[in-house]
Amino acid sequence: MSAGPKIATLSAPVAAQPVTVNSSAHKPARRTAVILAFLAIYLIWGSTYIAIWYAVASIPALYTAGLRHFTAGTILLAWALEKGQRPTWPQIRASLVIGFFFFLIGHGTLHWAETKIPTGLASLLIASEPIWVFLLGCAVEKRWRVNGYLVSGVVLGLAGVALLMGRDVRSAGSGVFWGAVACLIGAISWSAGIIYSRRSHLSGNPLLLSALSLLAGSAMLLTTGTLLGEYRGFSLSAVPMRAWLALAYLILFGSVIAFTAYNWLLEHYSPTLVATHTYVNPIVAVTLGWWIAREHVSINVVASALMVIAAVFLVDRGMARLKSS
Repeated sequence: MSAGPKIATLSAPVAAQPVTVNSSAHKPARRTAVILAFLAIYLIWGSTYIAIWYAVASIPALYTAGLRHFTAGTILLAWALEKGQRPTWPQIRASLVIGFFFFLIGHGTLHWAETKIPTGLASLLIASEPIWVFLLGCAVEKRWRVNGYLVSGVVLGLAGVALLMGRDVRSAGSGVFWGAVACLIGAISWSAGIIYSRRSHLSGNPLLLSALSLLAGSAMLLTTGTLLGEYRGFSLSAVPMRAWLALAYLILFGSVIAFTAYNWLLEHYSPTLVATHTYVNPIVAVTLGWWIAREHVSINVVASALMVIAAVFLVDRGMARLKSS
């Protein structure tokens, strides 16, 4: 899961699973369009962590996520309806489940966690998602299909997460510790949503499914935020322009533009190639956190980053080997 609202390539950040189309059935995309699309999912989704940090500094966390997904979902729904797409009851039911796992828990915990922990730490914990997808998938199927890549990736990834959750986090205080735990819960919840979307057997109209899931998740986020009292002491007039600009960036670039580029790439290229954003996003997030937010990047963070990124690569490679066999 990136911080953007993709509805899953299902090796990995950022919306029910889009239907992929064999690339041989399409005329090769123009080079410029391809470069821009990959830059969108690499850089924009990687930069959404710092944008969330700016937004939640002044807007309550669940309200930030709720407003973001409500606006993006409304735009995508209008687009889908304009194209003549109409939701079915099975799609609506599935969107409620996906909205819960992806957006209420997955993004709700991330937005809250970024009020407690550095953006780089958040991005690295979220980047562990493919590992949880594999482990949950095996648990649901009640069988283990493994190879050397998968075993190495899971062990290395869990070691990287353990290193991230080690002395630096524990010594930083309970707020940082629980923020890190919240990120892990979000990554596991997003992974559970991916497993559900695989087993729901819904296909077609990825744009419509994404819009419905975003809207369902936004309703849950805004309701939960209200029940938890986020409205107390919150005034729209007190929100600085920087926070509004960050929220607008999350909506327009993180949710609409990058998501559109993501789905377009899936129509032309393999999910494995598109999923390379999973390796790049945490690098972008850590770099921007260090450069813009002046976050300290310790040796532990660098080592953990290398371990988690390598683990994601190994798990993706191992899953590809399983599919080919």
